Formats: sequence, C-alpha cells, structure tokens
Amino acid sequence: METTKTALVLGATGGVGGSVAAALARHGWRVRGMARNVTSLRSQGQIEWVQGDAMQRTDVMRAAEGVAVIVHAVNPPNYMNWNKLVLPMIDNTIAAAKAVGARVVLPGTVYNYDPAKTPIVDADTPQNPKSRKGAIRVALEQRLEEAAPEVPSLILRAGDFFGPAARSSWFAQAMVAPGKPVRRIVNPARGGGHSWAYLPDLAETFARLLDRPERLRPFERVQFEGLYDTGMRMVDAIRRVCGRKVPVYGFPWWAMRLLAPFASFPREAAEIAPVWQHPMRFDNTRLVEIIGPEPRTPLDEAMRATLIEMGCLDEVALPTLRQASA
Repeated sequence: METTKTALVLGATGGVGGSVAAALARHGWRVRGMARNVTSLRSQGQIEWVQGDAMQRTDVMRAAEGVAVIVHAVNPPNYMNWNKLVLPMIDNTIAAAKAVGARVVLPGTVYNYDPAKTPIVDADTPQNPKSRKGAIRVALEQRLEEAAPEVPSLILRAGDFFGPAARSSWFAQAMVAPGKPVRRIVNPARGGGHSWAYLPDLAETFARLLDRPERLRPFERVQFEGLYDTGMRMVDAIRRVCGRKVPVYGFPWWAMRLLAPFASFPREAAEIAPVWQHPMRFDNTRLVEIIGPEPRTPLDEAMRATLIEMGCLDEVALPTLRQASA
C-alpha cells in the first residue's frame, strides 16, 4: 500500500467518520482510526486502530505520522460542550497536519448560516450564524482557511444525514424509532422542506474528491446537494418501503422551547429549530466540476437500506418496492 495514500480518520467510530473510512478503504486508501478505547475495535474492518484522544495534541500528532489526509469527523457527544471541545480539537488536527504535510478534511454543517436568509448555500455564501453552535463552526472553518496553503483543507457540506450507521441523526432519533416496525413518522420539517444527505453517497463523494487532489484548491469548500425535499418525499419513501400509509406527526418544537431552560437536549434542539423551518438548498456546482455527477442512490433503495439497518424492517418478509407502490 502506498504510504502517500494513508488517511487518519478522527471519529471513525461514529456514523460519518466510519462511513468515510469505509469509502476510503474501498478506494485503495490505508485507513487509520483513533479512538479512546480500541480493545474491541482492532478486529473490525479494514481500519488500523490506534489509541488516543482528539483533545490531546500529542495523541493526534502520534496517530498522524505518515498520513496524507486527516479526516476530522469528531464531534462532542450529545450536542454537549461545543464551546469547550470543538475549537481545541481542530487546533490539534491542524497542528498534526502541519507537522506531517497532510490535508485536513472536514464534514461541514448547516449551522454556519442564518436559515431565514440563506435559501441557497455555495462556497461564497456569507456565513452569518444565529446560534452558538453556528458561531463555533464558523470559527472552526476560519482556522482552516487561515492555515492554508501551508495546511491544505477540504470542507464538504451537506444536509441532515440518513442511511446505515447514521444513528445519531435526526432521522434515526426523531423521524423513525429504531429497533421496531415503523408505526408512525415524526416529521421535524416545517414550511418549505429540508435538505438530506444519504450517508453512503456522501462518504463516496469524500473518497472521490480525495482521489483528485490535483483539482483541489489549498482551501476548498464544496457542497453536497443530496436530496432537496420540498414536500413529502422522505415521508412518501418511508411509506412505500414499508408498504403502508404510516401516519405522520409533527415534531413538538413548542415543547423544546418550553423545556429549554430546564434540560440540555431541549435547549440545544430549540436553538437549531430555524434549520427545520427554513429550507436551505446546497449548490453543488463546484463539486461537479471536481468529480463529475454527484453519487445518487435511488431514494427508495436508500430508504430500504436505512430502515433495515435500523431494525425497522424484516429484510426477508418485506414486500418488494413494486408491490408496496402498487
């Protein structure tokens, strides 16, 4: 294996990091993952596991030895302590990348923008966040921009995730209950709709971008369009795959606002509610310039794989998509 095609994935035990790691391995990369406890991980997949903590610079520096890419897919768990963890972790990653001559790769978020004033997002869209998370993410990206060209970086921004392994997503934690048949759908979106990213397609896009380093700018910010749902496309896909008209309920945003002073999750959820009230579409023009057409798994196929992995469908007993839509 070429040493120039070695990637360190921080957050490889998470949905995004793990999916990107798997995609890179399929594309011929040697993949190294760092985790605080690797005892139970060493026999899993094609990842070379090393022990370490993204908050400890010496750990990141040691794990990054000999790599060409550092995928920074690590985030504070449960939406907590962003103000204490996010920026120190990216500082450690930048320092390690500088030391070994690697490119930093970052999954971008929607929090950098004011949803009410940003119907379309491209590389040059002004970042005017309205939340604490958004301000921190803007500062994170500014650190990467300031580090270039000495430390090149790639930011790939996408909407909310769904798909196998996307267990910390709003789809898996709010729309559909994991581990049991789909009896109801909770739709958090209000107004004009929402943007979604099927995680395997997004991970494949990361790999294709990194296969073309000669086309990447020292600081590259691109957008993954994914599924721009302006109505009920996600809900209808769930119903088709399940083979029945599952009832749909709205997400109780009013309860999040009411409980925000008393509990952490409602407080964090209430802060990002505008993202679900004002749809944002991601302009993938620059992405297409680099890799060609965006990977796009047919929606029903993607939804079927998602629900099976979540334990919501019996793969054997499931009706065919043709029967479900009849």
